[in-house]
Amino acid sequence: MTTANNPFHSDLSAAESRQDQVTPLQGSVLHQVNSVKTLRTRVKICGLTREEDVDAAVAAGADAVGFVLYEPSPRYVSAKRAAELARRLPPFVTPVFLFVNAHATKIIAACADLPLALVQFHGDESPEDCLQVGRPFIRAARIPLDENPNASGFRFDLVRYALDFKAAQAILLDTHVEGYGGSGKTFNWSLLPPNVNAHLVLSGGLTPANVTDGILQVRPRCKTLAVDVSSGVEISKGIKSADKINQFVAAVRAADEQLVNNHVRLSPT
Repeated sequence: MTTANNPFHSDLSAAESRQDQVTPLQGSVLHQVNSVKTLRTRVKICGLTREEDVDAAVAAGADAVGFVLYEPSPRYVSAKRAAELARRLPPFVTPVFLFVNAHATKIIAACADLPLALVQFHGDESPEDCLQVGRPFIRAARIPLDENPNASGFRFDLVRYALDFKAAQAILLDTHVEGYGGSGKTFNWSLLPPNVNAHLVLSGGLTPANVTDGILQVRPRCKTLAVDVSSGVEISKGIKSADKINQFVAAVRAADEQLVNNHVRLSPT
């Protein structure tokens, strides 16, 4: 077939011609913008207890959904119930099982029927405890609620923590309150270290109203960023709102778009 009779070849030639007209500087800017676009902020909806909430999270575009297997939590579900809900998930949406100071044998048994489930350690587990389970995992870091940078007392060392748990797929940042998460309170994002050599998951008091700002503040500080929400998309504890989930995901996408736009403005023209 000749070039004149091949519309695909013709389109390709036109595209190549247009590409030849891009200056090296413009090409560099386009490459940087495309690189930013590929760093999409991942979304996890946590504390699910109902089928309709799992479906709503999937429909909104969540990348992962979380099930709390910690009995004192008002969002607790049994391992059997978590597995039932997780089986509703389509491909490429990850189930995450959250445990607090559970024995390795209990975790292994709970995850036995779900080979793709990710484990989230949300208690006082050591690096050795996490590795005993033999599964990919996320490690929660409990960030002080009102840490004063000028105080002489304890400071949470996130850089050291990320190094200690370097085997984790990501470090999840949650607010340190009495108990283990689920408080709906945010910590001071601006006090996080400027450069953390880890994938981070921002959590703790996120809502559709503040998640955009959280992403803009935290994403430049780490390898990649995901966000995790529970109480911020609820009607009551353990009962999610499909509308709030949709609003939350939309706010995340707005942050991604703003980051791309900011990058374009900062790039040379």
